[in-house]
Amino acid sequence: MARGATACSISPIWERHLLDAGDPPQVTFHHHENDEVEPTTTSWPLDNLVQPCLWCCRTIALNLNPNEKVRMLCVGNLRSKFNPSLPLGYYGNDIVFPAVITTVRNLLHNPLGYTVELLKQAKASMTKEYAKSVAALMVLRAKQLNFTVVVGSFVVSDLTKMGFKDIDFGWRKAVFPGATKAVGVISFFVSTKSKKGEVGTSVPICLPAPAMERFEKELDNMLKGHPIQ
Repeated sequence: MARGATACSISPIWERHLLDAGDPPQVTFHHHENDEVEPTTTSWPLDNLVQPCLWCCRTIALNLNPNEKVRMLCVGNLRSKFNPSLPLGYYGNDIVFPAVITTVRNLLHNPLGYTVELLKQAKASMTKEYAKSVAALMVLRAKQLNFTVVVGSFVVSDLTKMGFKDIDFGWRKAVFPGATKAVGVISFFVSTKSKKGEVGTSVPICLPAPAMERFEKELDNMLKGHPIQ
């Protein structure tokens, strides 16, 4: 519309019943993403195997007790999980945050495959039934859930998954469609391109200064193939 169009190229579809809580609402999954915990949780989109390495480095940098439980919230888009799929133009919330939980000791002293398997299990749990269970939990808790959703960080990526290609709001195409910085414990995988045209991924991370120095060191060691200390 900003570029002079007189109608939407894809008509918006409401159809909220596709992901409602059911009647009566039934919670059928354990939603650890809503546990009340200290703010050491990490949150990343679940679309890249680099996550286990970053999670390990971040945990080492925070210098936590080996017996402490750590968790990662995996931001997952359900749009491709449905059969039949959600209708083109559906603009309701279809994002869930399943939590991967383990101890510091297990995270750091098991092979990387251990963490990858935890992430695979979290990804497998993201189904239509899981989304309805989340909705039921929201209803039963009167929508007082224990996590914060950052609004606006997924707008462009979600639009492209809905069928909109080459997003252009009237002032040229988006160069950097994503969050510009980490928000507390929340990080994002953001597609980016260097000045040379090289395509890559940017992962902003927020840590206290001393922890950031340890994180940088551990990540460098991991990239060089050195074992975790």
